[in-house]
Amino acid sequence: MNFVSKTALFRECSEEDIRNMARHLDFRTDKYRKGNVIFSAGNIVTDIGLVLSGSLRIEHTDLWGNKSILGITPAGDVFGESYACVPGEPMMVDAVANEDCDILFISVPKLFMPCSVCHSQNKLIQNLVIITAQKNLQLSRRSLHTSPKTIRGRLLSYFSQQLSAQGSNRIIIPFNRQQLADYLNLDRSALSKELGRMKHDGLIEYNKNVFEIKT
Repeated sequence: MNFVSKTALFRECSEEDIRNMARHLDFRTDKYRKGNVIFSAGNIVTDIGLVLSGSLRIEHTDLWGNKSILGITPAGDVFGESYACVPGEPMMVDAVANEDCDILFISVPKLFMPCSVCHSQNKLIQNLVIITAQKNLQLSRRSLHTSPKTIRGRLLSYFSQQLSAQGSNRIIIPFNRQQLADYLNLDRSALSKELGRMKHDGLIEYNKNVFEIKT
């Protein structure tokens, strides 16, 4: 419970209340290997997932098999909340284990059922609303990153946002090359070539997923 109590979802919830909610909200945990699909597009879900260890990625695949990565969900973050909170709404994306991970699942229908023992349940709901709003902002940022018509424009938009978020010219991104290409809706080969040009032009230095932005 120590790790769970430190997550954004359970912010300001006591460990005693978390134990009580574990019974009332049917907490359950599952393990997934890298590449396992946790939620699939078309699923009707009633649980939200909290990543206890490892990470997962949120993907969208169109009818022609083209894949886009919408984001990475690290340990401590939640997923599936938008669909679980809208009864009967099928998922439009896949949640896939980015590495071996442990997931805690929480029943949303029971979350909205009052409980006289779980004194922090309203706080949990408030935290969930804040997290959902933050996720909407993340999707808005991705829309901004994919709106430039050039590859360089998309990369500069993404790097600028990461530079601001991390507060340093040396940034670490959560994607490998293929995942970054998927996130920005780009061809991997074209992305790699443009990164090479940007390095040649003195705009960036990089090693794997560590980038130094020259400003």
